[in-house]
Amino acid sequence: MPRSVRIADIIDDSPLSWLQVRVLLLCFLIMLLDGFDTAVIGYVAPELITQWGIDRSELAPAFGAGLFGMMVGAMACGPLADRFGRKRVLLGGILVFALGTLMAALATWMGELVVLRFVTGIGLGGVLPNCITLSSEYAPKRRRVLLATLSYSGFVLGLAMGGSVAAWLMPSLGWQGMLALGGLAPLVLLPVLMRWLPESLYFLVGRKRHRKALLRLVTAIGGKASWRGAILLGDLPEQPRSPLSTLFEGARALRTLMLWLTFFCGLFVFYLLTNWLPTILRSSGYGVSEAATIASMIPLGGVLGSIVMALLLDKLGPRRVLPVQAAFAAVALALIGTQLGSGSPLLAMVFIAGFGLSGLLANLSIVAATLYPIHARATGVSWALSAGRAGSIVGSMLGAWLFAVAGSLDGFFLWIATPMLLASLALTVMGLRRVEHLAVAEG
Repeated sequence: MPRSVRIADIIDDSPLSWLQVRVLLLCFLIMLLDGFDTAVIGYVAPELITQWGIDRSELAPAFGAGLFGMMVGAMACGPLADRFGRKRVLLGGILVFALGTLMAALATWMGELVVLRFVTGIGLGGVLPNCITLSSEYAPKRRRVLLATLSYSGFVLGLAMGGSVAAWLMPSLGWQGMLALGGLAPLVLLPVLMRWLPESLYFLVGRKRHRKALLRLVTAIGGKASWRGAILLGDLPEQPRSPLSTLFEGARALRTLMLWLTFFCGLFVFYLLTNWLPTILRSSGYGVSEAATIASMIPLGGVLGSIVMALLLDKLGPRRVLPVQAAFAAVALALIGTQLGSGSPLLAMVFIAGFGLSGLLANLSIVAATLYPIHARATGVSWALSAGRAGSIVGSMLGAWLFAVAGSLDGFFLWIATPMLLASLALTVMGLRRVEHLAVAEG
């Protein structure tokens, strides 16, 4: 009688292979470019205001259109990836956001830019959850959070890189050069991904026409042991009809809603800062390069924060780490307003806020991929990110209004610290201890 072997057991019991390293590196590069193209509109915004002679509030539709596109892309591409494969949807999303960003470099008026940012957002929204899912599925359980977080840190680094590139490139090539770079780079990477990025093992398992490809990948991970006579299993035998229904089964319903609330609050604050902080700093007397450098500290701090917290997550578990990290981000954000008149202290405080905020979002995305069984994993991650996209849309659209209501920069940063306190409460309510046990049972 043929023996049954779970894909998860092969990955968890084998040393880390070159194939897995390759997947994580390629996902890192994808997320790097995804992060750059996500943030680029915020870095070019001050130049658009000057060259097009518009008010900063008129940029809100461009911010909102991109984020709305990301929400649509995430909601649509997650279920599509669970049905048609991670790689196929991932490559399609990269092509869409690359072409959208490249064409935006030719925009001559706001309406055109709004449409192109929406199209770009659809591609960006489809790429991120599938990249997170793919990197998580190829990472062994013993180091899953750390390895997947290292891969996800490409997204955060791409956000931060936008500030450095803007400070270097825009004085010579302007905002058009920034957008052209953001469009050309992923087009160059696309052929590499078509050749070297494998499909998800969990998608291939159980599909007879992919049997040879599955055996080749399993052998690359598990060594030269023969799997030809084995029955390879990818998930629990019970499969519900709809991946979306899995998100609300039993105890998952409350956890799913709290996860969505956390993403909503976190991305509300993150994109409000990403899109509006350079403009706010410019209005406070900082130059183009200074404003871009200071704003880049939010994602740059997140790179370090995500790695440090990933080490703690693998050791202590999400329940003990994530609520504290959200509360830490709230305190750091509130303190930014006290340092606006000083250069280096402001830079340091924004970096610390990024350590908490961006680091939280990076780790939360990886943890989200472990909360659901494999057949619904891309759907679970993409819909959680979609809830976050809703928050990002609201944050980006309300940036100018919130600044006016707050009355001062000190008040502005106190306002945006509040959602992170709510996120800390939601993470506490989630009861992640039970989630960890459930994730172990589901592989």
